[in-house]
Amino acid sequence: MNPDTLQALTGWVPLVLPEVILVAAACVLFLGATVKAGRDVWATAALVALAAAALAAWLGPRSEPPTQAALFASPVLIDHLALLVKVLAFVGGALLVLLSWHEVPDRQAAEYFACLLVIVAGTALVGSANELITLFLALEMISIPTYVLLYLPKHDNASQEAAMKYFLLSIFSSGLLLFGFSYLYGLTGTTNLPALVQALASAGQGGVPAVGLVALVMVVAGLGFRITAVPFHFYAPDVYQGTSTGAAALLAFVPKVAGFVALVRVLGFAPQALILEDLALSRVSPGLVLGPQVSTLFWILAAATMTLGNVLALLQDNLKRLLAYSGVAHAGYMLIGLAVAPYLSEGKAPVAGGVEAVLFYLAAYGAMTLGAFAVIAYLHTPQRPVETVDDLAGLSRDRPGVALLMAVFLLSLIGIPLTGGFAGKLLLFLGAMALRADSGADAAMLEQARLFRLLGLIGALNAAVGAWYYLRVLAAMYLRNPVRPVEGRRGWPALAAVCLCALATVALGVYPWPLLRSAQEAVPRLARERAER
Repeated sequence: MNPDTLQALTGWVPLVLPEVILVAAACVLFLGATVKAGRDVWATAALVALAAAALAAWLGPRSEPPTQAALFASPVLIDHLALLVKVLAFVGGALLVLLSWHEVPDRQAAEYFACLLVIVAGTALVGSANELITLFLALEMISIPTYVLLYLPKHDNASQEAAMKYFLLSIFSSGLLLFGFSYLYGLTGTTNLPALVQALASAGQGGVPAVGLVALVMVVAGLGFRITAVPFHFYAPDVYQGTSTGAAALLAFVPKVAGFVALVRVLGFAPQALILEDLALSRVSPGLVLGPQVSTLFWILAAATMTLGNVLALLQDNLKRLLAYSGVAHAGYMLIGLAVAPYLSEGKAPVAGGVEAVLFYLAAYGAMTLGAFAVIAYLHTPQRPVETVDDLAGLSRDRPGVALLMAVFLLSLIGIPLTGGFAGKLLLFLGAMALRADSGADAAMLEQARLFRLLGLIGALNAAVGAWYYLRVLAAMYLRNPVRPVEGRRGWPALAAVCLCALATVALGVYPWPLLRSAQEAVPRLARERAER
């Protein structure tokens, strides 16, 4: 066996050191729960574990640029995309610890934060997965602890119903995903993702077999549950409403990161530089290795998801249900990026759209959505629960600072300039509008350009519709008298999460370039690679 290949097969363990640290810390927390109860102790321990994992990722080995042996033999790969996902996972995990700090009972705190650490480890591993098997195990590292985490903070009927609904539907989605993976393996004879993309690209010259389309539908259906794409979204409102605020915030952010990154990896939206040349020679764009139906499927999903999410959100009065449908709508916006990515990847449009826009929007969406949930967690007390829009009425009089920060999150969710939501929507919509089809283009390309412009228009109209229900919450805070005054002391961790999310939301709107450059480095383009050659 080639020494480089042997090294790639055996030397991957240091690449997953951050995930190992988190899982080891989770085991310590599970054992510690039998000795001591106390959320302050175990929440602090979880933050320390996340900091240690982040330090290990920063100082750890890299496989970028990857060797050919590492690319086609190692089960994990640390490239720019993997590092970006690790940052999102660790930062999001820390915010979720702060947000949930005072929500979890002392007796269940150790198990709750241990499950959260395993979920963060699974999310980080999704970004570096280089095999179908590794990717599936990473996704299950997210799903299985979530079943337990949903039940721990509350033990009422609503919480039990939420945990059971998520469990049953998650099992079903995992079965669909595994079914799709088995078809991909049968079609290509490999579970290695770069080799799989190469094999499908080569087969694409003669047309992808029908089994490839079955695999596409199964994979998108399995991951559609995680990103709450229509019609796989129906569990979200009931589960969000039934569980705790911290658990609902986790469901709003973590599965979306894992789901979109898994789609990018499996469907070949972000191929490594070493195989871009082969994709160019076979005349198959990244993301279209399973055929041109990929873009059409995401076009339909994007239009249906953002439209249904926004329309149903208009009817909601419960804040968690409203944010659940809001999350559905924002998943639709991000699907625009996947729909146009195969054509932008060839450099036919000089904009930072496509997958890099999706990665940017994931970060912006995480900041503003976690921030909105953090405000609810900060204001909520057993004596004065915050569950409906009426519970936020007059907040500007009782807590003017918190009301201002909540306004920042709502304005970002709308897409107002100088917020991260505006920058993310702008990238996604411009990507849809920017596909070039000159007078010499064939009829198919002209039709594709028209369809993408129509999708961008649908997205802009949906953003306008979505503004209504966000402004309704904003009007309640500033234009109505409080139904009940906000009383009692609040914990500092949730307030810290609110402030950090607000800072990130504004920073991504005012100065988005560092994150955008990182997203562009994570997704190489054919035009960029050709220029370097």
